[in-house]
Amino acid sequence: MPLFPPLVRNVPRGAALATTVLFLALACAQPAMAHSVLVSSDPAKDSSLASAPAAVTLVFNEPLDSGFTELTVLGPDGTSHWEGGKPVITGEKLSAPLRALGAAGVYTVRYRVVSADGHPVSGSVPFTLTTAGPGTAAAPKVRTDTAAALPPSDDSLPVWPWIAGSALVALAGVFVARRIAKP
Repeated sequence: MPLFPPLVRNVPRGAALATTVLFLALACAQPAMAHSVLVSSDPAKDSSLASAPAAVTLVFNEPLDSGFTELTVLGPDGTSHWEGGKPVITGEKLSAPLRALGAAGVYTVRYRVVSADGHPVSGSVPFTLTTAGPGTAAAPKVRTDTAAALPPSDDSLPVWPWIAGSALVALAGVFVARRIAKP
């Protein structure tokens, strides 16, 4: 006679139940929504140019939402603005004209866009102008839109799937333990 007959008899059923609950928990979880990712830029990231481009173009992996889009081009001093107009979104492309660039040095294209899933994404693309241009810096812009109220981009995973999965595993464990404890 086995030492623990009820335990041995219920182990296959308990294991099958635990496996089923775990499978259902994972199968019902929603996939993570992907955010827009910068695919390419013109001028290219970290490129060196002898003459200033007329515009900047950023290409993303998915169409962009037209709300709350920002695109600025900062000069070598880090504060002077060189964008020549409002940014334009065409599908997955974001572009803006540039004014004639000034001093030689590193210019930084900074962007903030809204992904198709509504998540804000931001970043920067530096490029170097090797020969000074004829332009002069514009006065810094004062933002008046509601984009300033958006929280900073957070690419971390949400916590709720982990909590829900843990609760399901705990419930399955309680159920299996109760089944094993019954004679």
